[in-house]
Amino acid sequence: MDDSYPQPDVTDIELLEVLKAVGDPVRLHMIGVLAGGDTFTCSPEVFGLDVHKSTLSHHLKVLREAGVTSTIVDGRTRSITLRKTDLDARFPGLVDGLLAGVTA
Repeated sequence: MDDSYPQPDVTDIELLEVLKAVGDPVRLHMIGVLAGGDTFTCSPEVFGLDVHKSTLSHHLKVLREAGVTSTIVDGRTRSITLRKTDLDARFPGLVDGLLAGVTA
């Protein structure tokens, strides 16, 4: 069964929360990885990170609750995507600006 974790509606995404979420270098790196438009599983290796799974889960939760990412649950699999379309609709140019200095 497909399902998703709670996330803010596009009209409820707040700029301050997005900026707080991406203010962490690890999360900004994760955004760079997700920016390719692919869907990724919830694994530190996927993001090229040397962090514990619990730390990765925390970072993913912060990004999701700020409205930056979407997490789809299918059984035991968690698929993560960047909500670029939603963020571009709400804050035009923000994602591209953030990604300008990011190397994933």
